[in-house]
Amino acid sequence: MRQELLSLPKGLAEEVSKNLVMVARLIDEDPEQAYAYSRIALRLASRVAAVREAAGFAAYATQKYSEALAEFRAAKRMTGSVELWPVMADCERGLGRPERALAMAGEPEVQKLDKAGQVEMRLVAAGARRDQGQLDAAIVTLQSPELASNSVQPWTARLRYAYADALLAAGREEEAREWFAKTLEADKDGATDASDRLAEIDGVEFVDAAVEPADDVDLREDDEDDEDDEDEDAAEIAAAERAADVTEYYDEDDEEYESLEQSAADADADADAEADKG
Repeated sequence: MRQELLSLPKGLAEEVSKNLVMVARLIDEDPEQAYAYSRIALRLASRVAAVREAAGFAAYATQKYSEALAEFRAAKRMTGSVELWPVMADCERGLGRPERALAMAGEPEVQKLDKAGQVEMRLVAAGARRDQGQLDAAIVTLQSPELASNSVQPWTARLRYAYADALLAAGREEEAREWFAKTLEADKDGATDASDRLAEIDGVEFVDAAVEPADDVDLREDDEDDEDDEDEDAAEIAAAERAADVTEYYDEDDEEYESLEQSAADADADADAEADKG
C-alpha cells in the first residue's frame, strides 16, 4: 500500500493514508464510521488499488454487497491478483445469488489462491450450498484435508465451526458436539461462540448467582430496613427542600421581598392576636 500511495503528491498521500488507517481501526467496532472514512479516501484517490480494496471491505462490513463487489472487481483489475476471489464470491451470496458463488468456486482462479484463500473459498461454497438448502452437500464441501488435520492454523477454528454448525443443522447432534469441542480446542482467541453452542447441546443453563437470594436469609428484615431507609431519605429530602427555600437568594431591596423566617414570625403574631381577641 505504501508503494501505491507514493504515486500521489505528498500532502494527498498523507490525507489518504490517515483515512485508510481509520478504516482499519474502526471496521470491526464501528463499520458505518469506517465506511464513511473509506468514502473520503475513495474521493481522494480512486485510482489506487489499496483504496478500492479498503472501500470494498468497508462496504462489505456494512452489508452493501453490490458496492463492495464493484470495489473488489476494480481492485482486482488494477492488481491482477486473485486474493479477493473468495470475498467476491461471498458478495454474490449476500446479493442472493448463491449459484454464482458456486460457479466462482469452480473457476481456475481458485487454484491460484494460497492455502488460506482456498479454505476461505471452501467456506463460501459450503455457505452457498446451505443457502440453497443443500445441507448434505455443504457438509461434504467442508470435508477436506485441512479439516482432518490436527495442526492448528489461522483458519482451523472457523473451518471446524462451520462443519459443526452444518452437522447440527442436519440433525447430527452427536457429531456436531464433537466438532464444536474440536473448535474450542483450536479457538484460542475466542473468535467463535463454540463454548456457548456446546452448552446449548448439553442443556447447560447459566444462572447469575449474584441475583439469587440465599435460602437462609430472612428477607422480611431486609424489607423493613429498606422501608426505614426510604422514610429517612424522604424526611431528609423534605428538610433539604425547606432549607433550600429559606436560603434561596432574594434582593432585599425589592419591595416584594419578604424572607420566609419573617413571614413565619408574622403568622405566629397574627395567630396570638386573634387568640387575645377571642
